[in-house]
Amino acid sequence: MDIRQWMSVSLFFATALMLFVSFLSYRKRHLPVAKTMILIMLAAACYSFGYAFEVLSRNLDEVKLSLQIEYLGIPFVTTLWFFQVIQFTGTASSYRKRLAVGLFVIPAAVFFLHMTNDWHHLVYEQYVLNEDGTIPLYTTVKGTWYKVHTVYNYSVLLFGMLLFIPMYWRALPAVRKQIVVLLLGAVAPMFFNLFFWTGSNVDLTPFGFAVSGIAYVWGILRFNLLRLTPLAMAKVFETIRDGVVLFDYEGQIVSYNSAAEKVLPELGLTKRYPVDMEKVLSASPELLERIRAASDEDERFPFHRFHGNRKKHYSCSLSYIYDSGRVTIGKILMFNDITELKESEAGLRENARQLFELNAFKDKLFTVVAHDIRDPIALLVSLTELLGDELTAADFEHAELVRELKGQVQSTFHLVENLLDWYRSQKGKVVFHPLGWNLQQVVRQALLLAGSRAGMKQIQLTEQIDEKLTVRADKEMLDLILRNLLSNAIKFTGLGGMIEIGAKLEGDRIVVSVRDNGAGMDDQTSELLRLEEPFLKVMLNGDDSGDTRFGLALTREFVRIHGGSLWFESKPGVGTTFSFSLSGSAVRLDAFDNGGMEEIYESDFGG
Repeated sequence: MDIRQWMSVSLFFATALMLFVSFLSYRKRHLPVAKTMILIMLAAACYSFGYAFEVLSRNLDEVKLSLQIEYLGIPFVTTLWFFQVIQFTGTASSYRKRLAVGLFVIPAAVFFLHMTNDWHHLVYEQYVLNEDGTIPLYTTVKGTWYKVHTVYNYSVLLFGMLLFIPMYWRALPAVRKQIVVLLLGAVAPMFFNLFFWTGSNVDLTPFGFAVSGIAYVWGILRFNLLRLTPLAMAKVFETIRDGVVLFDYEGQIVSYNSAAEKVLPELGLTKRYPVDMEKVLSASPELLERIRAASDEDERFPFHRFHGNRKKHYSCSLSYIYDSGRVTIGKILMFNDITELKESEAGLRENARQLFELNAFKDKLFTVVAHDIRDPIALLVSLTELLGDELTAADFEHAELVRELKGQVQSTFHLVENLLDWYRSQKGKVVFHPLGWNLQQVVRQALLLAGSRAGMKQIQLTEQIDEKLTVRADKEMLDLILRNLLSNAIKFTGLGGMIEIGAKLEGDRIVVSVRDNGAGMDDQTSELLRLEEPFLKVMLNGDDSGDTRFGLALTREFVRIHGGSLWFESKPGVGTTFSFSLSGSAVRLDAFDNGGMEEIYESDFGG
């Protein structure tokens, strides 16, 4: 093959290569820069394809036809590259469409003038046959608009490179590689075009576009050229709320975002990067030392600085950056502002301290007041019992009044006892120590203690409990539960009434019931228990049922501590049944686990 054939084959190969780049770009066509890349490569392919035919042309008509194919791309390719640079760098984002119209005015004019060149000769003044038969077949005498287009092309190339310079210095290493690929794609055709202006009759510019095609293929496949543009990566970098500082492998600061400048204002005082970190961070020796002493693993450490009169706190993370071969190529330092968290934490500590002091004062006050009330009331209970017995024996006319006074004092005493029990349970001073207990024996003990009070009203106390039933419970809490339920039943059961305690096994739970045939529960107490009103609200009610409600509420809490539940059924004039569940089984225990009560009481207590 002669030189013409070699050139045409090379140009056809370059055309195929640029079409391949167009295909790769088409796969990313949802990105604006990819769409522009498609147009750039198609324009360059027209240039290369047309020039291949021009090399093979045998007469002037074929040369002119080849030039028409070339000029489908020649006027636009450089301007399209410049527009792509604008897209990458984010220039003029608010009026980019209007800018595009202005940029393509001259290329569109050149395209139209070339198509009509035979009428006015503004692009090519004449075509001169090459007598020696070398390439090209015809040389051209350039017209005014050819020179205008040339100046315009070199101008937009220069402006495109100027737009890349500031982005390059502030870009991440991966982004810099993409910028270099794009610059190579523009510089290669320009470099080959310079030979045309130094006296060569052969236009080597299409071969420069072949070099551009190779560079673009390499960039797309190796550096994800069209996957994430430098502009997008820069925006991600800038919009990160945490401060970010990038270091290279030599410890120089390469880049930072605006959030980092707020943390370290000295970053903005340095105009050119990269720069040695010691020059920039000299005002923060502790931070410098942590960065220098960093091992090969990621680290986290606190950092604080004063901004004005406010102390700012940051949580810093220092991580290493590796290339694909796990070779360290730099570090990334991130500042997470935790000032508000620290200030809130300090406020919470102060509030906790004050609350602790208030609780300590309240505990002391509650304990002193409760005991100061309990002891005098206990004395009053003893005195009213003695006085009641003496006055009854003497048949004193106001004996009934004294008995009522005695009942009120005893009721108040039980209320204070319940209050102290509740207070100890809330403070954690009531130790929950469950053991296995024979339920029948525990109930009989409770009935024995309540017998004297029931006898005053001639109330019959009975229990119907299988001697094999065993419950797992805390003895003190179980006694309090039974005491309160029996006290409540006795209070609301009339003269000659009956109270019965029964129990039955349901699976792994034992349900204990305290049933009376008294007046039933009043609506207010019933509603409060169903709504689970807080204890103090029940206490502050102010009527004579306050101690009962409090005792029942306390009973409910102790049952819950055992993992059970308390419920009731009440009908006015018929009676009330309270039931609660405990874990247990039907295994007989002849004695208590802790060697406690050994006596067996009678099952029937009468008045």
